[in-house]
Amino acid sequence: MNILLWHVHGSWTTSFVHGKHRYLVPATGDRGPYGLGRARTYTWPESAAEVSPQQLRTAEVDVVILQRPEEIDLAAEWLGRRPGRDLPAIYVEHNTPKDGNVPHSRHPMADRDDLLIAHVTAFNELFWDTGSTRTTVVDHGVVAPAVEYTGELDRLAVVINEPVRRWRVTGTDLLPRFAEIAPLDVFGMGVAGLGAHLGLPAERLTSHDDVPQHRMHAELARRRAYLHLCRWTSLGLSLIEAMTIGMPVVALATTEAVAAVPPGAGALSTRVDSLLEAAGRFVAEPERARRAGAEARAAARERYGLDRFLADWDRLLEEEVCG
Repeated sequence: MNILLWHVHGSWTTSFVHGKHRYLVPATGDRGPYGLGRARTYTWPESAAEVSPQQLRTAEVDVVILQRPEEIDLAAEWLGRRPGRDLPAIYVEHNTPKDGNVPHSRHPMADRDDLLIAHVTAFNELFWDTGSTRTTVVDHGVVAPAVEYTGELDRLAVVINEPVRRWRVTGTDLLPRFAEIAPLDVFGMGVAGLGAHLGLPAERLTSHDDVPQHRMHAELARRRAYLHLCRWTSLGLSLIEAMTIGMPVVALATTEAVAAVPPGAGALSTRVDSLLEAAGRFVAEPERARRAGAEARAAARERYGLDRFLADWDRLLEEEVCG
């Protein structure tokens, strides 16, 4: 199939474009949010091709993957065809609702008969009110990192994008407490200067800003354990990637993390003190960390493997495009 989709979430799109189809990714001169084009810090296959808005007017497109409400009008303008009416459309919902009205949050695509909403977690499907719009869940899948856990550094790894702006959502305010247990390495976009913002010295928190994915994975694998302190986000692919590497996990028991992290894979709790104790044990006992990481790796590879993810999407695409 020829699939039109915007580059919105780098990790998810990386997995999606590893399928057997041709992926048309809009690219504009300014490389703005609606024309980002191919990824620069992720490895994508050649089947993911950049297209300009002008080229889309005559392009063969079998289905549109929407990820933001405004993309419906944008696709209609660029294609000259209306998604959901003139060609099939699937809306991928990546996020938990953030309108302040949880659990009554109304989805922007609610009560529509012209598209399907595909949630990336069952938690998201549960918490969004989509009215009469058809929904399904396609669990995440990841391209397995090409590195394996060593954990030789008694440091804790975190991956957060924009930790200052998102703050309590991503648990950024909790980081100083964990920095007392062990030094932190924080990877992601917009993490430069985080230590100074939190009042932490460089020896307690080191920022690694926008590191290419393969290099980040190599660095994660050397840290003793992975911290997932998100209060209210969808299931982060970096968490699954860390588990796939073989890292033990110390995570808040919130949103989909409770389904993704089995008991033996680390520590999962809403009590921060319990997580601090668990982090301290992993730092002090490398063999304990290694055993938990092995369970994390087995669980992640079984549930979030790329082959399963792509097979689920192929079935869904065939149903929506071919009937």
